[in-house]
Amino acid sequence: MRSLFRIAIQGFLIALVAWGLTACSSTSTSLSAANANPSDVARLYPDIPRLEGNATVVLTVNNQPIEIEVLGADAPLTAGNFVDLVSKGVYDGTSFHRVVKEPQPFVVQGGDPQSKDPKVPAQQLGTGSYQDPNTKQPRYLPLEITPEGASQPVYSRPLEQAGVSQPPKLRHQRGAVAMARSSFPDSASSQFYIALSDLGFLDGNYAVFGYVRSDMSVVDRIKQGDRIQSAKVTAGLDNLKRP
Repeated sequence: MRSLFRIAIQGFLIALVAWGLTACSSTSTSLSAANANPSDVARLYPDIPRLEGNATVVLTVNNQPIEIEVLGADAPLTAGNFVDLVSKGVYDGTSFHRVVKEPQPFVVQGGDPQSKDPKVPAQQLGTGSYQDPNTKQPRYLPLEITPEGASQPVYSRPLEQAGVSQPPKLRHQRGAVAMARSSFPDSASSQFYIALSDLGFLDGNYAVFGYVRSDMSVVDRIKQGDRIQSAKVTAGLDNLKRP
């Protein structure tokens, strides 16, 4: 039963962001740095905000706060993107369009900008990405995972494909917050998920960038269709470095 659950869940995550892959794939060669220092990161990814340090984000769902510690040291681009989108109000009013709790707790997933519009069909949710209002283009992130013992992340490749045997520093423990993506590594944009249990089989394949510090009981009660009433950066916004 557990192996079938694992196969089903892996397929579920691979289908998270269906469109925009052609636009992403054209940059995959130039963005496949293995271990880049901070100046390399800024040079290779000049259009993506970076978080140099930590930040705190509070999501309000069902009138209850969910406090997330966002960790920029080990996921500077992924964390920077999330804090930037929170500060822009991108998540306000979006829904948790996928909630998987059976046959065992898995994830709650949200962050599709399309979900703000109640007229968008439910079957379309999960295909949206953040569109930069200035360029009118979607913002995609490179897969970014820092292995244990490494000072810099591995970019654009799951750790196994990159030949890295160490586990990631930021693991899929209960309460982990990570970016949803398609089978193409560099396709994450705005959609994120929160782990409802320890999900070690996802480690090294998806980019964790923070953890719920309080209150996981609020996360556990989230139902499909529940909305993020507000998302606020309550600390660490000065650590955000925008292009």
